[in-house]
Amino acid sequence: MPYYLAVLAYRDYNREKYYCRDSICVGTIERVLLEYYKAAGSHVSHLVNTGCEEIKMASNNSVPAIQKPAPDFSCTAVINKQFKAIKLSDYKGKYLVLLFYPLDFTFVCPTELIAFSDRIEEFRAINCNVIAISCDSQFSHLAWINMPRNKGGLGDMKIPIIADKSGCIAKSYGVYDEETGIPFRGLFIIDNGQTLRQITINDLPVGRSVDETLRLIQAFQFTDSHGEVYRKLEDVPTKPPLKLLAGYGL
Repeated sequence: MPYYLAVLAYRDYNREKYYCRDSICVGTIERVLLEYYKAAGSHVSHLVNTGCEEIKMASNNSVPAIQKPAPDFSCTAVINKQFKAIKLSDYKGKYLVLLFYPLDFTFVCPTELIAFSDRIEEFRAINCNVIAISCDSQFSHLAWINMPRNKGGLGDMKIPIIADKSGCIAKSYGVYDEETGIPFRGLFIIDNGQTLRQITINDLPVGRSVDETLRLIQAFQFTDSHGEVYRKLEDVPTKPPLKLLAGYGL
């Protein structure tokens, strides 16, 4: 196992040491990785000062609400295995789905993230993007992406994954669990004017439906264009696709 994967695996069994959210512990895992890369002679200047140091929120005390502006953010994401800065305003003029999930290297998270990623063209076809967010670091995200799907990893991802290390974005969207330091499974639909149109927050064990998310976006777009109540309702699957489960040996 590569060194960084071993470190990340150890972190998952020692979360109090490596992943508590106070000023002492935040960034410990990143420092371990940077020290390793430096010792190996790797160039790491582009890795320094990445993350969520520059979070911008609409209001520190605001609670996200339907028909109100979506809380703003500016943060580092993993896009096509590269660390890139993204912000909410980058997606103005398009619908956007924000998909909060608890932790990298867990079971339910990869199945739903892969499901959204594999069907991203269906979202793009209706002028919508999807972004996943957790409070793990960009290094953890990249390690998870580099891990094969049949080993519990994500494999190639077609959607950005934001590193909300400080939990600022999760807090601004009202999904941050103070007791555990991780976000609940929140799903937010933001319209092309960056107004919140839908909010769903699930408890940790239950994922989200791609089909239902697509239906909701199409419904909002229909009412935007026609000013009518959207009546279409379709049955959605209640279980992950068999081909997806097969990839995990189930």
